[in-house]
Amino acid sequence: MRPNSLKRKWTDGVPTLNGWLTLPGGAGAECLAQVDWDSITVDLQHGLIDFGAALSMLQAISTTDIPPLVRAPANDPAMIGKLLDAGAYGVICPDIETRQACEDFVRACRYPPAGTRSFGPIRAAWYGGKDYARHANETILAIAMIESRTALENLEAILATPGLDAIYVGPSDLSQSMGFEPRPGQLAPEVAAAVASVCDRARAHGIVPGVHCASVALAREMVAA
Repeated sequence: MRPNSLKRKWTDGVPTLNGWLTLPGGAGAECLAQVDWDSITVDLQHGLIDFGAALSMLQAISTTDIPPLVRAPANDPAMIGKLLDAGAYGVICPDIETRQACEDFVRACRYPPAGTRSFGPIRAAWYGGKDYARHANETILAIAMIESRTALENLEAILATPGLDAIYVGPSDLSQSMGFEPRPGQLAPEVAAAVASVCDRARAHGIVPGVHCASVALAREMVAA
């Protein structure tokens, strides 16, 4: 199976930068893929992208060696499976607030007996290789979003979910949940402290921490952290 270079970099402890696509179109995705990102995400939650557009964008990213990720619109196993069958090498799932929700998400990303993903990889097998089914569980990344006070309260249980690869903080939703106005690219001190705590607790569990960055300054700050 085609290796997941993003997962390898995480194993090596290398900070990684993930590009983000919110507008539909294969040409835009192909253009962004010419930049040396460590991964690129096609956003089906807040982006203006439906499944048909996402498919063409995954194909466009595949003209390079950059691993293609998706943000699913919700914790929906049917859509998660469909996006993986289209060739996504990782899924970012929004609004994970409990251990049960995280378990359901991870299981949607894994074939039995580790999960409940239905078999029918279609394009994923063309992209990943003929042995896709044998190695998908160890190659595909399951990334849970932490975006609320409730998620912070349940963070230890979420981080202990078997098969979870990474967590991804959504700072705008987290800011609103904590009573602050969302300011893209800038964190209130209390929110910054919460993000730092999430990162420390994730690393303690062997889970990769990540955060959405809407400015170069915040990205540099988060890489340093």
